[in-house]
Amino acid sequence: MSIEIKVLGSGCANCKRLYEEAEKAVRQLSAPATLTKVEDIREIMAYKILATPALVIDGEVKSAGRIPNAAEITTWLATAAMKV
Repeated sequence: MSIEIKVLGSGCANCKRLYEEAEKAVRQLSAPATLTKVEDIREIMAYKILATPALVIDGEVKSAGRIPNAAEITTWLATAAMKV
């Protein structure tokens, strides 16, 4: 089973940076993961966040309105991997 990671946002520069940080974290952890961009406003609104970009791991919002670095994301992914 793989970890499901979603980057929520309109495709702005910050959203792209968050996606890049998430990619780095996935590479560092070497765990099976699916990374997707979500740009559909209805799907983003379903997560009840107030600001983008946002990072969702296995259905749980981990950050919104900021860009966590790859090390922080790796920690969240490692925790998610232990639950799988």
